[in-house]
Amino acid sequence: MSTKVEESIQVDVPVSTAYNQWTQFEDFPHFMGGVKEVHQHGDQRLHWVAEIAGVRREWDAAILEQVPDQKIAWAATAGATNAGAVRFEAAGPASTIVHLSLEYEPEGLVEQAGDKLGIVGRQAKSDLQKFKALIEDEGYESGAWRGSIEHGVSAGTPGVEAAAMSRGESGKAGVSAKSVIAGMAAVAAAGAAVAASKNSSTTEQPEAVTPAEAVTPAVPVTPAVPVTPAVPVTVVDQPPADEVRDGVLIEEHDAEGYTAPSSTEGVESTVRGTEDNPMIGGGSR
Repeated sequence: MSTKVEESIQVDVPVSTAYNQWTQFEDFPHFMGGVKEVHQHGDQRLHWVAEIAGVRREWDAAILEQVPDQKIAWAATAGATNAGAVRFEAAGPASTIVHLSLEYEPEGLVEQAGDKLGIVGRQAKSDLQKFKALIEDEGYESGAWRGSIEHGVSAGTPGVEAAAMSRGESGKAGVSAKSVIAGMAAVAAAGAAVAASKNSSTTEQPEAVTPAEAVTPAVPVTPAVPVTPAVPVTVVDQPPADEVRDGVLIEEHDAEGYTAPSSTEGVESTVRGTEDNPMIGGGSR
């Protein structure tokens, strides 16, 4: 179960002076009780080492949002689970109200017991008083970083849900600042997607096209072998056997002036009229 702490204090310096001093994270051990070391790695990464109620804790934190003279918000990404924001409000030309909001998850019996006694709350109040004394005594800041860190979505006042992936030193991997901001952006994108889906539901949807059924390819047909037409056969009647002699067909007839011999073998007989011309036909040579 998480615990929330909120404290405020008015310091008699201009808002820019108060803000500039708070950007010097590595100076925090000068006024924060229990904080042993703070190492800054780039503009958005911090490593903390602290000892509160006899318990040494370490954690990594990411700056989620930083607006000059207005706000610094952070969340742990590994180690002790905590998140919060500090705001600066001008209370006049030379006066500033500093608001601190912190949420954390105590671990172990010692921390849980200290949480019930309000040790962290009292420590936060004491730290603000030390900050007031430091900045008012000096009258000026020891340094300043005037850059801005914004990811398009205001981090608000981060709670332990922004550091949920750290889940203390007992164990789980941390989450980067980009992942935290991406999660916030994803919520906004999801809302836009729902609105878009409602608008698109009123539009006519195109009919689904049913894919054509697969066509089985035709089996190739082997062309038929051409058939040679039958040759017509002429049947010739054969003459009687007694009229065939050595392959010569003899046709019987009566001719004037011609007498058929009884046998054709070795016989030549010609009948010629007296007026026949031997050069025209039928004469002997």
